[in-house]
Amino acid sequence: MADTPQGQVLRRLPLVAGMVGGSVLLINRLGFTPELLPSQSRADALGILLSALLILTGLLWQQVDPPQPERVELQGIPGFEYPSALAADQLQELGWLTHTLLTVTAIRSLVILWRGKVILRRGVLRDPAGVVPESSVLSRVIQTQKPIYLVDLKTYPARQEFLAFLPAGIQSVLCYPLGSAGILVAATDVPRSLTPKDQRWIAALADRLAYVLQNLEVV
Repeated sequence: MADTPQGQVLRRLPLVAGMVGGSVLLINRLGFTPELLPSQSRADALGILLSALLILTGLLWQQVDPPQPERVELQGIPGFEYPSALAADQLQELGWLTHTLLTVTAIRSLVILWRGKVILRRGVLRDPAGVVPESSVLSRVIQTQKPIYLVDLKTYPARQEFLAFLPAGIQSVLCYPLGSAGILVAATDVPRSLTPKDQRWIAALADRLAYVLQNLEVV
């Protein structure tokens, strides 16, 4: 069901109808039916059942199809920056890998850190390029060799660490280890937008990125 004003009304309609129907039945029973006939009792039971089903349907619709967060326009410039030391075959493979990440997942901006330095940026880039600060999140990714996904960046105190080198407006950030020497930092323009399928793509391509970069000398 589309997340439009009409769609939101339709999602709420069973819930409202069930609550109104149940209330009307209760008022009718308490206020206008001093003597309850067997036929009225059966009708009331059926009405209560229908009201309960409508309320349950409305609640399920709210959970199955919740309103989607709005996309935020990132404040930066589109670009692709890579180290000049790359050989032609390395550049070709890195170009393909990063292009794939940006096209098959919800990533809108990515930065690769290698031995503590930014060596590659692609997508929407912060302008001018910022310096990566000391980061507890990045340090933990390297130490544990496990990714960290900040699903809604505005709720994390560590967000300022990422705003120093990623474009303004980013909504979520995934930090993925590239072996013991590097980290892929991927940002999106919608909170919670990296699905499990996206994260499987990132995991597969990150392993290849680490392999391509393992012999790169950073100066």
